[in-house]
Amino acid sequence: MSSNTPGPDPDPDPDPDSNATPCAYTDYREGEGAEDLPATGEDAAGLEADVWDAVYGIEDPEMPVSIVDLGLIYGVSVEDGTATVDMTLTYSGCPARDMLLERVEETVADVDGVEEVDLRLVWSPEWTVEMVTEQGKADLKEFGLSI
Repeated sequence: MSSNTPGPDPDPDPDPDSNATPCAYTDYREGEGAEDLPATGEDAAGLEADVWDAVYGIEDPEMPVSIVDLGLIYGVSVEDGTATVDMTLTYSGCPARDMLLERVEETVADVDGVEEVDLRLVWSPEWTVEMVTEQGKADLKEFGLSI
């Protein structure tokens, strides 16, 4: 007796997302581990400290909170005049994405001694409210949001 019911897939795909097509507007680079976040640059010196100071002055477009205190900056390094900034967004569909990335790149490029900017948008680790600094939490509370 035969059956028209298909049997189990002889070669099931162990990773159902392995054939997924990535979004063309997203760079899926791996970032640092979440245990080192939030990054604030408090131990930075020299030109690297200058870059941290510059990005500290950038506020989120939707609320008056530094993007550093929101935990969006995962790291800054400077080598041979090239400033590398790893950052994320609160979510991948952020409507202010282009504006914020442009602002960070321009701000870092304006730091004396920076010749080139390598702005890397990363999604790993995923941003969470745990990455907001204590100052960021206070600023958000003052703005009328509590986390």
